[in-house]
Amino acid sequence: MAMKRRTFVGAIAAAAILPAVAVRAQAPAKARVVVIGGGFGGTTAAKFLRLEDPGIAVTLVEPKAEFHTCPASNYVIGGFRKLADIVQDYSALAGRHGVRHVREAAVAIDPASKTVRLSGGQTLAYDKLVLSPGVDMRWGDIEGYDEAASATMPHAWHAGPQTALLRRQLEAMPDGGVVALSIPGLPYRCPPGPYERISLIAHYLKMAKPRSKILALDGKDAFSKQALFQDGWAELYKDMIEWVPLGQDGKIVEVVPGEMTLVSEFGQRHKAAVANVIPPQFAGNIARESGLADKAGQFEGWCPIDPFTFESTLAKDVYVIGDAANGGVMPKSGFSASSEAKAVARHIASLVAGRTPDLPVYINTCYSLVAPDYGISVADVFRPTKDGIVATPGAGGLSPRHPPDAAAFRHHEAEYAYGWYASMSQDIWG
Repeated sequence: MAMKRRTFVGAIAAAAILPAVAVRAQAPAKARVVVIGGGFGGTTAAKFLRLEDPGIAVTLVEPKAEFHTCPASNYVIGGFRKLADIVQDYSALAGRHGVRHVREAAVAIDPASKTVRLSGGQTLAYDKLVLSPGVDMRWGDIEGYDEAASATMPHAWHAGPQTALLRRQLEAMPDGGVVALSIPGLPYRCPPGPYERISLIAHYLKMAKPRSKILALDGKDAFSKQALFQDGWAELYKDMIEWVPLGQDGKIVEVVPGEMTLVSEFGQRHKAAVANVIPPQFAGNIARESGLADKAGQFEGWCPIDPFTFESTLAKDVYVIGDAANGGVMPKSGFSASSEAKAVARHIASLVAGRTPDLPVYINTCYSLVAPDYGISVADVFRPTKDGIVATPGAGGLSPRHPPDAAAFRHHEAEYAYGWYASMSQDIWG
């Protein structure tokens, strides 16, 4: 069949630009950035580095093909979402944004040689490294609570199999059973998370097992959004939830998994049908083993950073973001991690381009559900200073405790919570 002139001209034009495309693809990268960790912080950093400057070669080191988000995992535990609903993948990073995804674990960082060693033996060289390893559990800080014990008393503080395990235990529990939660002192991942979990477990029990009770044993005397949560508990779950603060012997120091028993600091023993033990935490192992975390003091196990850049104060050209970083007053949340990652991506891209980096602003927004149709929120704006990261006075705030038409207000905030999760997930993994 004869080729039409317009088709022929188009083919010639397309062929003419192919060499230019090939040359551009083979051009040396402006900089090599390795990102360790595919959670809220690491994935955001990888994506936004490429959006800031497609000339930067970005490699994401993350052994998993999928990521279960901790935000919204309480919805699964509460029974109104499925585990599949909180799964994100990395296909858009490579297909749309040109990020190389290496599915191996990082086992060592050498800041002197600027290399990362992988579990398969390969070594990656970097000009800049972004480290977002999340948290690990401090096994043994609670006597009797190790990784094996979490198969009986799940922590569910890494979303995924532990989330599903806790949900199955709640489903199997007879009506009238006691659900006990052990909550650590600060700092830990997601300060309001345990209290949303209490709320949504209560929601499930109220519908399915109304004679059951929740015993919340806390290692501190106050918690995030406390008045808002407790208002909701009084309204929706009267006489179902007992919260025991530190000052009333709420700190758990020992567990006996075989007896489903939690032991308080002063020896009180609490028997449970289901026990959710959230242990103390610290920065992910790769950060600690690579010498990027404090080894003593109040913030032992967490990574010190420059508040203006999130660059490690212990290693040049290494940026630590997300839960592993000691961000001072910034909460360890997914939204915080993403905000930090965007600031770091812009900072690195500015340095690569020879520009003076902007002064960053960090943001946290957090929605919590007290019931599927009852939401509360907190938002803050943070700025770096020479004395650390500080909250900006007058910016952000909490949901009002007594809004006009309170039922409608809480319902709207619940709808915003679902939208917040969906838009944040799209922003990071889309």
